[in-house]
Amino acid sequence: MKLTSLRIITKDIQQSVHFYEKAIGLTAQWYTEDFAELSTETITIAIGSTRTMKMFGDNLEESTGSQTSIIEFLVSDVDVEYQKIKGLTGQVVQEPTTMPWGNRSLLFRDPDGNLINFFTPVSEQAIQKFN
Repeated sequence: MKLTSLRIITKDIQQSVHFYEKAIGLTAQWYTEDFAELSTETITIAIGSTRTMKMFGDNLEESTGSQTSIIEFLVSDVDVEYQKIKGLTGQVVQEPTTMPWGNRSLLFRDPDGNLINFFTPVSEQAIQKFN
């Protein structure tokens, strides 16, 4: 089994796609007006409008953003990324902080309230883990 994609469902797909393009520095590939993807070397971030949920059945609730899951991106310098992110969102949850497990971490929310973590390994053990 291989995890290949994470899908975010949003009420405002234009706003969400624009946010992720700016946050991760990639251009989205649009497939329809309700679905776009941003592909990294390791995973694809798929973004769908709430209308796409109807294709999966009638019993799915509308998403209001995750309060218990965090989408994480390994970045080369979290402090540099923070300068970009603080101008992109007013929802910085935690400014760059070195965590006990050796990552320097920046936690913020996307336009739908999903938690996003940009992190850079800084301890010797964390650096080894991600090399």
